[in-house]
Parts: sequence; structure tokens; C-alpha cells
Amino acid sequence: MCCNTGRVSAYYRYMTAPDSPEVNRHDVLIIGGGLVGASLAIALDAAGIAATLVETAAPRADAQPSYDERNLALARATVNGLAAIGVWRHAAARATPIRHIHVSRSGEFGSARIDADKQGVDALGWTLPARELGAALLRRLDECTRLTRLAPATLAALQPMAGGWRAQIKTADGMREIDTELLVGADGTESFVRTQLGIDVERHDYGQTLFVCTVTPERDHQQRAYERFADDGPIALLPLAERRCGLVLTVAADEADAVATMDDAAFIELAQQRFGWRLGRLTRLGKRHPYAIHRVAAQQLTGPRAVLVGNAAQTVHPIGAQGFNLGLRDALTLAELVAAATDPGAPELLARYAARRASDREGTMAMSHGLVRLACLRQPLLAPLRSLALLACDRVPPLQRALARRGMGFRGEPPLAVLERLP
Repeated sequence: MCCNTGRVSAYYRYMTAPDSPEVNRHDVLIIGGGLVGASLAIALDAAGIAATLVETAAPRADAQPSYDERNLALARATVNGLAAIGVWRHAAARATPIRHIHVSRSGEFGSARIDADKQGVDALGWTLPARELGAALLRRLDECTRLTRLAPATLAALQPMAGGWRAQIKTADGMREIDTELLVGADGTESFVRTQLGIDVERHDYGQTLFVCTVTPERDHQQRAYERFADDGPIALLPLAERRCGLVLTVAADEADAVATMDDAAFIELAQQRFGWRLGRLTRLGKRHPYAIHRVAAQQLTGPRAVLVGNAAQTVHPIGAQGFNLGLRDALTLAELVAAATDPGAPELLARYAARRASDREGTMAMSHGLVRLACLRQPLLAPLRSLALLACDRVPPLQRALARRGMGFRGEPPLAVLERLP
């Protein structure tokens, strides 16, 4: 990204409370310091744009809620983007490449396989614990020179004003007022910014709970990721270092309490029954963490001099591991547009952002929702059609290539930071 030389911005470093009335106006105010909000702040800093990042948690990987125990499947485009903004060099050593993907459904004959070699790339993506990505983001944030970080701090109120917003930020040392030309809501699924903007959402409760943990399979995963569908929901195994795998097990919400109270042996037995024996016996279960699964989609992405990114804009089913990948493309697209503008909150810029994100956003949400509704539907009559569809994706090169490119994050009009030359 190029630096914006069209306006002059003050430069500030990390602070926990106001110390001067001169720091009350910033070009971009980002509410939410999770994975997407932090990535946006870094991308803006790399582009020469001063921004303020409001983080509810202290600047530590063990304090930020989104820097949790999940194992993220990072699409190839995502890693390209993280490399472009200087984050990946802090995380690459702890990431595991995904060179093969295997998709199947329990009890049915079809399966689809995608191999990096056949797609002409060294890896389709990488697996990285969310906590490790969070730590890499924090290290990169410490290198930013144009960024103001307020932490721990929360947005208390918003007031529209000519040319932007006035935000009241609650810090440990009292209230602080910040005027901004562009307000960014990166504050998660239950976004306060979205509510204050009056943007409605569409909600869908999948009636499922996700359990994540690590296991060690008997056989080497050989850098292969597995996604397996069943009537009870999907199960996935993601390759990790030291021959471990990240396990993602979906169960019906009304069974979640019983599964949560299982001892390790019973939980392993359930996972083994759901996944099968492709990797042999599963052992050495790590700590389990449950997550209720909901779909929440904002009915619009922008308001007057305001924009939503990441889970504040859309929270998708974790099937296919698209949540952070989609959110990072939000952040990098917005940073790209702001870097080329003289007014970061101009209506035409926000309209362009919404148009740029429409195809990727709608396609990814439709894919994740459709997969869980169709692939996990208890309908025996669909079995032959599902198997034939998987076989077509496995055997028909154009279909496989289209599936691979979408899985690698190259969909719609992606931000320039994620692009590369593909054969």
C-alpha cells in the first residue's frame, strides 16, 4: 500500500489515558482490537494513515477475547495479506502449511480432494492457533508509528456531528472525547457501534455448539486438513506442528452440556466415531472450549461516515473456516480505499467499499450457510446427489480449480494486498 500524502496527520504512540487536548481528533477511529480491528489498524499505519484503536482488553494475548484457543485455518490470500502488512513474519514459524484438503460425508461414497501441487502453489493455506496470531498482531502493533492505542477502553457514547462523529471513550482515568472523520465498528458479533448506527441484522441460530481442542492422531497428518459432514454437524481436523491436529467438533445445542461434562475418554470416543479412522486412533486430548454457533449478518455495511468490518458486519458458521479470512479482506479493502482518498469518510468511498465487498461477502455467507444446511441435512434421498457433487469437485478440473481458488480466498474483487500470480 502507498502512503497517503493528501493530508497531514498527527503521530501518537500507545497511551492508556488522555494527556493533551490536542489529541482529540483523528482521521479514523477503530472500535475493537480483536483480530480484524488490529489488522485494520496495522494496515492503515503501513499506508501512512493515522488512526486510533480502542481495545477493551489490556494489550496482552491472554487478555484479548478473540485471541483464544481456536486453531485458525488461514486461507492463502489471508497469509498474503498478513505478509503485506508485516504480521506474517511474526507468526510464520508457528504456522503449519495445509497442502492437502479432504472433504467427505459420513456414510456416503463421495469425497473431494484438493492438492496444492495440482493448483501450482506450495500451500493452500496455513493453520495457526488464534492466540499465536494474536501475539503476532501485538508485536506488529508495537512497531506502528502513526497509531494511537487506547487500552483498556470502551466506547460509551456516539454523537453525530458535521463531518464525522464524536465518540466518548471510557478509560481507566476517566472519559475522553475523540472526533473522527471515519468510525469503524470492529467490535464483534454484538457490535455496539452497529447498534448505535441503527443497522439491523438478520440472525439465524443453527442450534449447534462447537468444541475445539487438540488431539494427536496415530498416523502423521501429512499436512492434510479434513472436513467431514454428518447429520449431527461437521467435524474437522486441521494439521498442527508436532504431529498434532486441531479438532473442531460440532454437536447439537441440546447435547452440548452432556458433551462438555464427558471425561476425556468419552469425548475422544465420540470424536473417533464421528471422524473415523483415516488417521488411526486419536489420543492426547487437549483442553476443550465450547462455542455456540449463530449467523449474524448486518443488513448494510455502512452508515454516515461509518463502516462495519469483521464479525460486526457478518458472523458466519465456522464450517469452511471463513470467519477471520473474510474479515481480513474487509479490513484490507477498507485500508486500500482510505489510503487512496483525501477524506476517509466520504460517502463515495463508503459506497465503493460496500460494492467491493458485496460479491465476496454474499458468496462466502451463502457457501457457509448452504453447506451446513445441505451437507448436514438428515435426508437420505439427498445422499446420491451429495456424493455426485463431491465426486464432480474431485474429478472435474474446472470445478476443482474454482473450489480451490474460493477456498484460498480469491473471490470477487479482493484487496490488492492479498493478490499473487497464480498459474
